[in-house]
Amino acid sequence: MRSTLDLNTVRVYVAVVDEQSFSGAARLLALPSSNVSRHVASLERRLGVRLLERSTRHLHMTEAGRLLYARAKPLLDALLSTEEELGAVQRELRGPLRMCMPNEAPRLLAPILAEFCSLHPGIELECDTRLTGLEVLREDMDLSIFFHRGPQDDSAFITLELATLPSIVVAAPALLARTGMPRHVRELKSLPCITTASALKGQPWQFIDTAGDIVKVPVRSRYRVNSGELAVAGAREGLGFAIVAAYPCQDDLAVGRLQEVQLDLRPAPLQLLGAYSHRHSVTARVRALLEFIQARLQGVGDSS
Repeated sequence: MRSTLDLNTVRVYVAVVDEQSFSGAARLLALPSSNVSRHVASLERRLGVRLLERSTRHLHMTEAGRLLYARAKPLLDALLSTEEELGAVQRELRGPLRMCMPNEAPRLLAPILAEFCSLHPGIELECDTRLTGLEVLREDMDLSIFFHRGPQDDSAFITLELATLPSIVVAAPALLARTGMPRHVRELKSLPCITTASALKGQPWQFIDTAGDIVKVPVRSRYRVNSGELAVAGAREGLGFAIVAAYPCQDDLAVGRLQEVQLDLRPAPLQLLGAYSHRHSVTARVRALLEFIQARLQGVGDSS
């Protein structure tokens, strides 16, 4: 049986949920508020269920409303993305692209961004470096790139893995001479370690067991930093053990300034993620950049 659902009416409903108000959806869709209300009422009559519980200040989806949103939102996003991509085939990528990344990411991404902008002269790139992660997407940013280790939290944002960077635990020979070489992750609880302040949310160290599950190991530290480079520098000075991405440590390991600590569990890899808001479909500019970064970073760190 062919569905008689009006796709435009469903699109209006999804916009109301995304904007959390009828007036917000009206502004987004450039429609009168009365038309938005009529669309939603018509959809509820057509389906024979109530989709939204309305109060003076809030809108709440009913169980039926949540089901419709969960099924319809990805389909609408896919349609919008397809429309943009099909159009992009016939036109040059152009327009503003505002993004944010942590101040260490340029080591990996600076040449990639420069090459992308060289290939697409119509792109107007604005890139900020700060440690705000997903929160920056609440501002007028198109894309946030950030590092993460371990399972991702549930989020209203869409994330895409750009690269997986193998991690290792390292220490200076002088520190190992004082503490001995640990063999089990549990030993780290009583050893000096270098931890993060706000980067990676100051999480406990994370390892992967034989079943592939994350094992969190709380460690103590008097040296807390927001940078892998600072962590490596502290490790060179013997301030503590550090869990870091393997690729920046190769020179230190080669000349003996640092030693890799082989433990019974392997460190969880560091992920480089790209994220954009769920409220609007990803633009062709953002999608093209994410795919370009993925392609250029394919296999990074594999030889470590």
